[in-house]
Amino acid sequence: MNWIDRIPSNERRKLRKRMRSPEEYERLRERVKGPEDLEREMAKNELLAELKFAMETEPRVNEELKKDIEHDLKEKGIEQVLKTADMSPEAIQSLESGSFAVRIETDAEGSEQMVLQPEGNVSEKIPLQRSVTEQYAAGFAALDDQQNA
Repeated sequence: MNWIDRIPSNERRKLRKRMRSPEEYERLRERVKGPEDLEREMAKNELLAELKFAMETEPRVNEELKKDIEHDLKEKGIEQVLKTADMSPEAIQSLESGSFAVRIETDAEGSEQMVLQPEGNVSEKIPLQRSVTEQYAAGFAALDDQQNA
């Protein structure tokens, strides 16, 4: 006997009707991830974990990443690289002068995200665009593959 057999028949009918509706089916399908999605997500998380470990253990990796971000901030602009444009003037000045720390932290959605933390009295953590984070992670993977070869 399963849980559906223990509820009243009118409730069972409502539940079955709701579960058969196309809208409900579509909503449930959106939450379910297929094996390909899970593989991509696991590969991305593994790569970001390796990058985070390399940033903590090898100062050279952190310095190179910071140089690349500084270059992109100057070339592309803050709006193209960072997720939020509404920052304090001190944070903007700190980013433009290159005095910031690069970190990888978990965002509100639970996924790993690269953030910039301006140095000084600024306590903001500014996330990079997801595409920019993926670009830097892919660059790290290519560099790591060259070193291991």
